[in-house]
Amino acid sequence: MGEPRHTPGSPRSIDREILALAVPALGALIAEPVFVLVDSAVVGHLGTAQLAGLSLASNVLLTLVGLCVFLAYTTTASVARLTGAGKERQALQSGIDGMWLALGIGVVLFVVLLLAAPLTVSALGADGEVAEHAVTYLRWSAPGLAGMLVVQAATGVLRGLRDTRTPLVVAAAGALLNTVLNITLVYGLGLGIAGSGLGTAVTQLLMAVVLGVIVVRGARRRGASLRPHHAGILSGARAGAPLVVRTLSLRAAILVTVVVATGLGDVALAGHQVVSSLWGLAAFALDALAIAAQALVGHGLGAGDVGHVRHVLRRCLQWGVGAGAAIGLLLAAAGWWIAPLFSPDPDVRVAIALGIAVCGVLMPMAGWVFVLDGVLIGAGDGRYLAWAGMATLVVYLPFALAVAAWAPDGARGLAWLWLAFAGVFMAARAVTTGWRARGDRWQVTGA
Repeated sequence: MGEPRHTPGSPRSIDREILALAVPALGALIAEPVFVLVDSAVVGHLGTAQLAGLSLASNVLLTLVGLCVFLAYTTTASVARLTGAGKERQALQSGIDGMWLALGIGVVLFVVLLLAAPLTVSALGADGEVAEHAVTYLRWSAPGLAGMLVVQAATGVLRGLRDTRTPLVVAAAGALLNTVLNITLVYGLGLGIAGSGLGTAVTQLLMAVVLGVIVVRGARRRGASLRPHHAGILSGARAGAPLVVRTLSLRAAILVTVVVATGLGDVALAGHQVVSSLWGLAAFALDALAIAAQALVGHGLGAGDVGHVRHVLRRCLQWGVGAGAAIGLLLAAAGWWIAPLFSPDPDVRVAIALGIAVCGVLMPMAGWVFVLDGVLIGAGDGRYLAWAGMATLVVYLPFALAVAAWAPDGARGLAWLWLAFAGVFMAARAVTTGWRARGDRWQVTGA
C-alpha cells in the first residue's frame, strides 16, 4: 500500500504549508536582531559605557523600524489577498507602491535622526559618556534606515507571493557581511562604535538593492508599472495607519522598559541591551510562524476559504506554543554560558543571566501572542489591534513604574523589570488577541 492521501485541510498538509513558509521566513525576520547582537558582541568589548550607549541607540533605531513594520505587514496581506483572488498584476503593483512608500519614509527618518539624535538620547535619560556613544552610533547608522524599510516592503511582497526563501538567502548574506564589516571597521580601522553603526548601515543598503531588483523583475514579468502611483501609496498608508498605532503601543512599552533600565544603573542598562537583543531574536524566530500564518490566512481569505483559515490558525498556535517552550528552555539553560560572550564585567554577566532566565520561563506565552498577532494582521484586522495595543500599554505602565520606584539597582532590578514586561505586558496581549480570535468578525473574505 502507498502513503495515505491527505486532504488540503488535514493537519499534516497544513503543517507542510506552515513549515515551508516559516522555516525560510526565519532568516529574514531575524536579520535586524542578528545585526544588533553582532553589534552588541563587538561593541561590548570596547567597554560598559559603549555597550550602554549602544543599548539606547539600538532601541531608538528598532523603534523607528518597528513603527514602520506595517510596510511589510500590509504589503504581505494585500499581495496575499490579491494573489488568492487570482489578481497577480495588481498584487505586484501594490508591492511596488509599498516600496516607494518605504523609500520616502526612510529618507525622511534619515534626516530627522541626524538632526534629533542628541535630543532623543537626552530624552531617554542618558548623559555623559553613555550619551556620547549613543549619539555617535545613531548618526553613523542613520543612512541604513531607508535600506531597512525598503527591505521590509520588498520582503512583504515576496511573503505575499509565498516566497520566503529569497529573503532568507539575502538575510543570511547580510548577516555575514555585517559581521565582517563591523569587526573590520571597529577594530581593524579603529573607528570604535562609529564603525559598528557604519557597517550595519552599509549592509542594510546593499540588502535593499538586492531585494528591490528581485521584486522589480517579478513586476515586469507580470506587466506591473514601476512608477509610483499616488492612489496606491495613499491606500497603503491608510491601511498601515492602524498598525502604526498598534506598533506604537508596543514600542512605547519597550521604550518605557529602556527608561526604567536606565534608572536602574549602567549595569542593568548594559545587561538589558543583551537580554532585549536575545528576546528580539527569539521573538522574530517565533514570528516566523506568524508570517506563515499571515500569508496563508491572507491567501485563504482572498480565496474565500474560511474553513482552511481556521485550520491554519489552530495549527499555528500549536506550533507557536511548542516552539516557545523549546526556545525558552534553551535560553534559560544557556544564560550563564551566553553572558561572557557580551561583557567581561561580572556584574553585567549576572544581570544578563537573570534576565534571560525570566524570558525563558515566559517564552511559551510569547509564542501564543506572536502567532495570534500575525493571524489578525494577515486578516487585515489592524483597527482592533490598534485599540488592543493601547489597552495593553495602559495595563503595563503601572507595573513598569512600580519597578522603577521599588526595584533595587543592578541584576535583581533587571530581573523584576523583565518579569513585568515579558509577564504582565505579554499576558495582556495574550488575553486581547485570544478573545478576538475566538470570534469570526476578523474573517472578512475577498480581495
